[in-house]
Amino acid sequence: MKNTIYFKKIAINFQKNKSKTLENQSTMSIKENLEKVNEKLKNAIQKVQLVVVTKTHSIDTLQEAYEVGLRHFGENKVQELLPKYQALPKDICWHLVGHLQTNKVKYIAPFVHLIHSVDSYKLLQEINKQALRNQRVIDCLLQIYIAQEETKFGLSFQEAQAILQSPDLAKLQNIRIVGLMGMATFTSDTEQIRQEFLSLKTFFEQMQTVVNQPNVFLKELSMGMSQDFEIAIACGSTMVRIGSAILGNRSYA
Repeated sequence: MKNTIYFKKIAINFQKNKSKTLENQSTMSIKENLEKVNEKLKNAIQKVQLVVVTKTHSIDTLQEAYEVGLRHFGENKVQELLPKYQALPKDICWHLVGHLQTNKVKYIAPFVHLIHSVDSYKLLQEINKQALRNQRVIDCLLQIYIAQEETKFGLSFQEAQAILQSPDLAKLQNIRIVGLMGMATFTSDTEQIRQEFLSLKTFFEQMQTVVNQPNVFLKELSMGMSQDFEIAIACGSTMVRIGSAILGNRSYA
């Protein structure tokens, strides 16, 4: 009942607040933006980890984010992540949230905290190989394709289940699959977004009951970005990836 009321509230306010939020976030400070986001995260019944997406933002901006207490940063591209990792404090937990090519894994394997975007068994094998070379275990999420957009990457439910139940998966002793990630369609249709997130939540719960592998611990559900994280947390997200709503509009200069 609580979730139903919450969904209705989101749908009513979604369009009204969208343009106002985009206008305000560029003039408000990171601290003020963070306070507004945290207020919304408090509506979640479950614990939700905030990952601040740093794509195209400067090191100075990220240092400011660090100084207000943020420690989980997410980057889309390896080539952007590396200089930021080198320049910023080493107690930051770096998440790779964008599409990852196998030939780029070696660059982030020594330090990456969580890879959200695993979309093939081949990529898992490469992550395992590089993790072994660095004498560590790397946590991963399988990215599931739930959107009605061709630009999104990800596995189908059937492909993900095949990986999770494959006998060969247990041989990858230097990776852990700790959950799933999905991106909803970029649309103003809140019901479509909700249904896409709920489809992933349902699959997540199904896999929790049927998968029994030594390197699979399904506890994280990474859903929700700046434009739809309130819907995501109402659908059971345990991790949201928010950039512009906290750091302000991106610079592509």
